[in-house]
Amino acid sequence: MEKVHFTEEKATNLGTLYARALDARAADPILGDTAADEAVKKIDYDFRKLGVNENSAVSVAIRARAIDEMAAKWLAEHPDAIVVHLGCGMDTRVYRLDPPPSVIWFDVDYPEVVDVRGRIYPERPGYSMIGSSVTDFGWLDQVPGGREALIVAEGLTMYLTAESGTELVRRLVGKFPSGRIVADFFSSLGIKAQRINPVVRRAGATLHWGIDDPHELERYGLRLVSCLDATDWASDETLAKIPTASRLALHASALFPTIRRMGRIAEWEF
Repeated sequence: MEKVHFTEEKATNLGTLYARALDARAADPILGDTAADEAVKKIDYDFRKLGVNENSAVSVAIRARAIDEMAAKWLAEHPDAIVVHLGCGMDTRVYRLDPPPSVIWFDVDYPEVVDVRGRIYPERPGYSMIGSSVTDFGWLDQVPGGREALIVAEGLTMYLTAESGTELVRRLVGKFPSGRIVADFFSSLGIKAQRINPVVRRAGATLHWGIDDPHELERYGLRLVSCLDATDWASDETLAKIPTASRLALHASALFPTIRRMGRIAEWEF
């Protein structure tokens, strides 16, 4: 068993890992991330104290599946791309998507997170990890810049400040000739409501950056391609797998634009 001692926002990635594991244990999983379940079994940590249960795991699985689908669709059309997974945490996305050997994939997160990943997850061709804060921009020197790039950021933007987040976007746009960014984000209301999020609250983390209009990032060299409100993340197939109470809550939140836009997923190209 691997002991883990993460603090603040680093600890929240254990919450999402556990959520994906709980989904994998369901009779009819949404994401089916069995690698997450295997990782949880290898880590010496009391996951129960994170406040994640089968119901809250649903939203994590829906979000991950929606981002996976966007990323997989783009990669199918760009099989020679570079993928940069920012703030990867303990996510097993590279194993779920299983890109062809022609894709070069980099997972980026704090050194202590990368250290645990290296002890838990297997190596694979074309896959590397970089131990760095995403806002210590020197890590970009370790990534080749001659190919088009897919940038994936799940559960990251809200932990950045507006200044560091927009500077990160500028540097990514300047690094690669072209590409796509797939990321989730909170509105300013979502940031204000952060204390109702049990994983954030129990980890002692703080959220900062709220984006009310995804077109805001177009001033930094991006063009918005698509944007999904939280009520649009799940396909009809996925909705059929959601417990009745969660499904009713989704339908109810769809009636209030400010609520359904508290958490969104968008694609931008550059």
